[in-house]
Amino acid sequence: MVGRAHFHPKRRREEIPSASCRQTEDMNVKLEIRHLRLLDAVAEEGSVTGAAKRLHTTQSALSHQLRDAEERLDARLFLRLGKKMVLTPAGGHLLGAARRVLEELRRAEEQVSSLNNGTGGLIRLTTECYTCYHWLPPLLKRFHRKFPKVEVTIDAQSTTRAIDALLEGKLDVAILSSPPKNKTLELTPIVADEMVVMMAPEHPLARQNFIRPRDFAGETVIIYPPREESTLLQKYLIPANIEPKDVLEIPLTEAVIEMTAAGMGIALVAQWSVAPQAKSGRVITRPFTRHGLRRTWYAATLRDQACSPSLAEFVELLAQPRPSEFWPGTLGLENVRKKPLPASA
Repeated sequence: MVGRAHFHPKRRREEIPSASCRQTEDMNVKLEIRHLRLLDAVAEEGSVTGAAKRLHTTQSALSHQLRDAEERLDARLFLRLGKKMVLTPAGGHLLGAARRVLEELRRAEEQVSSLNNGTGGLIRLTTECYTCYHWLPPLLKRFHRKFPKVEVTIDAQSTTRAIDALLEGKLDVAILSSPPKNKTLELTPIVADEMVVMMAPEHPLARQNFIRPRDFAGETVIIYPPREESTLLQKYLIPANIEPKDVLEIPLTEAVIEMTAAGMGIALVAQWSVAPQAKSGRVITRPFTRHGLRRTWYAATLRDQACSPSLAEFVELLAQPRPSEFWPGTLGLENVRKKPLPASA
């Protein structure tokens, strides 16, 4: 016998899950936001009637939602003791999670709203140098005068992969000295600095007026990791077949300074990063090559991403022609175009 197909027009709409329901099922989450709000309201008010008034709905609708939640979880969430609704152990456990989720959702909605009107939000930042944040406090002081509700966070974990983190959407701005050729990036030049060779005062090279690439032959050279991205190695020593005695990869400037001062090697560093130690005489610095070596720092953002007013202001402050205020010991950008540069330039 061929079975009959039963069709219920009034139930058809209920049997077809909405997009939000399908998404909820895909994530293996049985409850919806409305259930969490219901749980919080009933627990707070102690009754379905009070919760219904708080949520601006009817008592019958709320009772139906409660039964629906309990059926989805196959667990009782409340016990009725007289006129009062009391949480079961399962309900109490779920309530804590529900309130955390609702609070996170509230904060996220506030941030989205703030981003939309430009009054608040979050700027995620990193640089290619662990110690390159001395400019941040004075900049933040000026920035927060206009955007007091915008939080600026430093993602130190992205220091060695700033470009990847930016392209993955994990950062809003990256401060780079060696940006790649990538058309998806907007590069705004912000400051230039000079690279110098640092050594112990008693080092034989300290007697020279400047250091040439060939002077690194036979020396212990201290660099920042990874060596595949070392300007000194990749642009000067390796192409000229100059072989140091040894190459030490040290990630922290403080450690590089201490090792250099102890005569354990020489290093190519930013002049501003070792200015106090050079002034005190703990180390000696000399220009790299007869004409010196300068590099330009850029603020990198995503070209096609909508730029919030706060992020635009942050980058604008970085690019303002007053580097000594934010970047002590750095140089101006007289020879660098002030408008944003394409990464392919």
